[in-house]
Amino acid sequence: MRKSLCAKINMVFVICIGLSGCVHVEPWERGNLAKSQMELDPNPLQSERQSHNYSSREAAPSDKSSAGGGGCGCY
Repeated sequence: MRKSLCAKINMVFVICIGLSGCVHVEPWERGNLAKSQMELDPNPLQSERQSHNYSSREAAPSDKSSAGGGGCGCY
């Protein structure tokens, strides 16, 4: 009896937490969520260029290709 009551209380708690994440976003608030600062990588082109430059300077194979780099390793 006690275990089932505890399990039911835990289930209600988990459901309440899960439902609290569901929020209706108004149309005028969607612009704030679409800003580039809200992305995981706000500057994907800049990150790609930095990754390319770093991999070519380190004379190590890039994570995006199997070809090795060939630089001096300096900045």
